[in-house]
Amino acid sequence: MVRKSKGLGDSIEKLTKYTGIKPLVKKVSPSCGCEARQEKLNNPNLLVNKLFYKK
Repeated sequence: MVRKSKGLGDSIEKLTKYTGIKPLVKKVSPSCGCEARQEKLNNPNLLVNKLFYKK
């Protein structure tokens, strides 16, 4: 079951996971900062999140 995206960060994470980019990046650089970047992009105050990820 696919969980609903809270914001742009979750959508990007899903895209990279299903295209195979995320596992490749994790293999090359385990400490890439992906989780912190995802949380920043999920900020509800970002305009893109206000427009496309309304609750």
